[in-house]
Amino acid sequence: MEPQSQNLKTAPSLTLGRFHISEDYGFLLPNPLKELPDHYRPWMEIANRLPHLIGSHQLRAQVNEMPLLNCQFLTGYREQRLAHLVLTFITMGYVWQDGEAQPKEVLPRTLALPLVEVSRNLGLPPILLHSDVVLANWATRNPGRPLEIRNLDPIVLFPGGESLRGFILVTVLVEKAAVPGIKALVQAVNAILLPSPDSLLQALQRLRLSIQDITRALGQMHDYVDPDTFYTVIRMFFSGWKDNPAMPAGLLYEGVSKEPLHYSGASAAQSTVLHAFDEFLGVRHSKESADFLHRMRGYMPPSHRAFIEEIHSAPSLRDHILSSGNSQLLTAYNQCVEALAALRSYHLAMVTKYLITAAPKAKGRKTSHLLGPPQALEERGTGGTAVVRFLKSVRDKTIEAILHQSG
Repeated sequence: MEPQSQNLKTAPSLTLGRFHISEDYGFLLPNPLKELPDHYRPWMEIANRLPHLIGSHQLRAQVNEMPLLNCQFLTGYREQRLAHLVLTFITMGYVWQDGEAQPKEVLPRTLALPLVEVSRNLGLPPILLHSDVVLANWATRNPGRPLEIRNLDPIVLFPGGESLRGFILVTVLVEKAAVPGIKALVQAVNAILLPSPDSLLQALQRLRLSIQDITRALGQMHDYVDPDTFYTVIRMFFSGWKDNPAMPAGLLYEGVSKEPLHYSGASAAQSTVLHAFDEFLGVRHSKESADFLHRMRGYMPPSHRAFIEEIHSAPSLRDHILSSGNSQLLTAYNQCVEALAALRSYHLAMVTKYLITAAPKAKGRKTSHLLGPPQALEERGTGGTAVVRFLKSVRDKTIEAILHQSG
């Protein structure tokens, strides 16, 4: 027993703080800033009027008159995250202002240079990300009241009205619902290291409840997001220039690169939550799905990516449960896997409603929307995947992770 007690003193326990993950907000940026220093007023003035400027086709002209500002007056992490949010929202509006039939394939240097500069500082790609749309794009109306839709507002918006507001804020609430699950992962990893079966069992039960809460939070999408508006207006602004038939050549970032660059659009696959749950539960995806998911990790804040790697390198939960012969742990583990598979089935049904079912409806009538229904990304996610096949595969591989009692 002596060597084990010595190991306990030297083995560092896993904590969220090491990865800049909040005990209260998880992967959400706590209390994001809404204003940049006055030097960056030209950016904020455009960002605050983005839906109107895009809708009236004036955004490109405004951007072309924007002064070239560098990022030297941004102090601190939250200012840099707001700058990335603002510049990437303006970028998507600039590219897609006139619809996917007429994308802009050159980003002017007044936008490209500061966007690439702040992206390098943050270790993020120079395109709109889940960490912009959701993690850094929320503010409370009354800080003393709970996080719920009526007490929240996004900081920057595209056209899409109440449906876009609902889409962003429901996803904020999904990330918030994941916080007890993220904390349960940390508790479980440390319980395996001790080992403490009681603490591990409690952590698994907490993880299951959190996954079920995520599914419930996601259900609010039906209340706040209109499928027609999502399909015909909102979705295009999240679309990137990799694996997108509307922009096969990519986007030229003026003053940055002589060749066009290719980046995937914002996608739920860029949320760290399910990556961490998969690594912890030992869910193994098909090569095609795993390759896409691994690529999406490059679109996360570096500290969140490092958290997934830390979970990956921790002792295997599945091996621990099988070798322990503890049937309570095995049952609790399987309930987590079943809850995760149910979440993925629910997400699949939702994507079918908002993407696959909405497509023929949008094409089957004259649309009064700003841009008309997007064709190029039909049946593809904004990250560039054939979305239904991908979601079915990750759901089915989750079910395969269920453990069976040996002997």
